[in-house]
Amino acid sequence: MALSGTSSTMSSNSFLDRTQISPPPSSKFSPASFHLLPHNSAAKPRTPSPISAAKPRTPSPISAVHVADHSAKKSPNSASTTTAAVPTPSPQKWSIDSWRSKQASQLPEYPDEAALDSVLKTLESFPPVVFAGEARSLEERLGQAALGNAFLLQGGDCAESFKEFSANNIRDTFRVILQMGVVLMFGGQMPIVKVGRMAGQFAKPRSDPFEEKDGKKLPSYRGDNVNGDAFDEKSRIPDPNRMIRAYTQSVATLNLLRAFATGGYAAMQRVNQWNLDFTEHSEQGDRYRELAHRVDETLGFMAAAGLTVNHPIMTTTEFWTSHECLLLPYEQALTREDSTSGLYYDCSAHMIWVGERTRHLDGAHVEFLRGVANPLGIKVSDKMDPNELVRLIEILNPQNKPGRITIITRMGAENMRIKLPNLIRAVRRAGQIVTWVSDPMHGNTIKAPCGLKTRSFDAIRAEVRAFFDVHDQEGSYPGGIHLEMTGQNVTECVGGSRTVTYNDLSSRYHTHCDPRLNASQSLELAFIIAERLRKRRLGRDHSFRL
Repeated sequence: MALSGTSSTMSSNSFLDRTQISPPPSSKFSPASFHLLPHNSAAKPRTPSPISAAKPRTPSPISAVHVADHSAKKSPNSASTTTAAVPTPSPQKWSIDSWRSKQASQLPEYPDEAALDSVLKTLESFPPVVFAGEARSLEERLGQAALGNAFLLQGGDCAESFKEFSANNIRDTFRVILQMGVVLMFGGQMPIVKVGRMAGQFAKPRSDPFEEKDGKKLPSYRGDNVNGDAFDEKSRIPDPNRMIRAYTQSVATLNLLRAFATGGYAAMQRVNQWNLDFTEHSEQGDRYRELAHRVDETLGFMAAAGLTVNHPIMTTTEFWTSHECLLLPYEQALTREDSTSGLYYDCSAHMIWVGERTRHLDGAHVEFLRGVANPLGIKVSDKMDPNELVRLIEILNPQNKPGRITIITRMGAENMRIKLPNLIRAVRRAGQIVTWVSDPMHGNTIKAPCGLKTRSFDAIRAEVRAFFDVHDQEGSYPGGIHLEMTGQNVTECVGGSRTVTYNDLSSRYHTHCDPRLNASQSLELAFIIAERLRKRRLGRDHSFRL
């Protein structure tokens, strides 16, 4: 759920009742709810997915109390684009398993179809991890970010693991996100939408289906919900039962996050207590402590003036979950029809995104995503053609609803300055409303002399600066940041004020996938972003073009 005691996300009193999001006057679109059955994206015939032989299933509607859909009318998509180079797919009705008729990349081939079918039936019988009304609430907050009235902070593990699953790890990552949220909110003087790469971020795309070590070739590790990371034949066999364990870990993680978010841990009065021990005597720890004292003094002033500091908005926080929509059988098994709106939601997370390797217009992942009503992310590298991006947004959000689409750019600082302006201009010409977000991690992965994958903090900072510079130049809004990070005191990314060197990498290199920022590096980056938000707040004229 949206982890807050203030928003009543499971009641019928939606945030939408109180705040109507309006597109800019120049938009050709209505912000009405998107149509569930947009045009299919099949530009050319493709071979079916390797698991398409599995029996299709129709989920039963879930009858929990959800936020009602307030958009009774659908507005036609009236925008015209200059995307003649991208063919328009022929219409096709969406169904929960229509993705199986498309080519599905990055999916494992399970050797035991009967075991797979049994696991999927079990998952279909389980309760949803999240609820439809919560996803709608997040969409509304992201709609505010698209219009320049909020900022998205999305972060967490590269890939969650079964081995590192613990209450302390969950708490520490949540705590760093809380700290970063305070820093960003103070600098930007706007709401911070906090979304974790947590409670479901297991599957990972691979550039090669096989990996080789010492002359031995085995299937690639695809995440703990698919196979094991140990380099032996037994571990690398895809095991459908891992999806059951991933589900139970996701539910347990979300349960703990709910407790932290609403049980007093996230209260603003505790702002001084969120510092992690190992950041306490660092430069970033000192800066945070100074900011926390200012917040504490403000709360004291409010109390002295008779303003309550015990209101739920001060004692709880909203927190949502997200992951990459990669393992489609799992995602389908947790998709439910919302009993109040008739829309389908992928109830494995509040927000899901399509990756660089799976965003094909006529592919299985896009086909699945176009029919679920969750807020969606699109990972975009320097390889993305502007016309293709416009067409992909049309497929996924034909009604141009604010908050439905978040564009997560990942291309390195130099490419960001060259490629991003063209993408922004193409989307603006099409009249499309999106939330622009920077992922400064994936475009900056390098191999250290010791052979370990790492990322340079300087390169990450440079890409963030380029992201803000481009949006300043284009008159658009930088709506958020997407990070691979952890609350643990790891040494996986080099640099930062508490300098991690190449020689330090092996001392606390815990990731079994990609390198993550540690708490100190994450906080340092938050201060950098907060300063940019502050400058924009002081210098802007409050009129951003979309």
